[in-house]
Amino acid sequence: MTPSDLATPAALGGLALGYALGSIPFGLIFTRLAGLGDVRAIGSGNIGATNVLRTGRKGLAAATLLGDALKGTAAVLIARQFLGEGPALAAGLGAFLGHLFPVWLGFKGGKGVATFIGVLLAFSPPALAAFAAIWLGLAFALKYSSLAALAASAATPLVLWALGMPAQAVLFLLLGLLLWWKHAPNIRRLAAGTEGRIGQKG
Repeated sequence: MTPSDLATPAALGGLALGYALGSIPFGLIFTRLAGLGDVRAIGSGNIGATNVLRTGRKGLAAATLLGDALKGTAAVLIARQFLGEGPALAAGLGAFLGHLFPVWLGFKGGKGVATFIGVLLAFSPPALAAFAAIWLGLAFALKYSSLAALAASAATPLVLWALGMPAQAVLFLLLGLLLWWKHAPNIRRLAAGTEGRIGQKG
């Protein structure tokens, strides 16, 4: 995928569709509907499932995770059905950008792991299985959710390339770079040894 691939009308349509779906802030919507106020006022201030979990409502966190993933899946599948495979790539990028930078929230969105997973599901379930295996293995062994997600996202372009999907590999290289950038605070804490572990109290 090159910049010229995104310049066609169909690709721009896919990008816009993806952004519109990706920018839906499910975490904020679900917590407000549940009468819990603005999720951005607690914890990390993030709109993603991890911060929603800090409300103590596991069901809401699970719904947020599912919504943030499936909006990426839906963007790709709709664009592929009506516009073609190239625009579907653009839709995947748009969905990810919409989640990270939603216009409705002053361009301050989530970190992108769930939407990354949802877009990957639409393009390659086998690559998603590899992502899940890497994440689960590292999360179980090291107890760092952020490190597991970072490692799995870094491996994803290589997996896609090995599966004979070079265009998708390029897309996920870009998504992975954005995901790492959004996780810069986590990376600094990992380097300092202060990142919270899975199941850690306080």
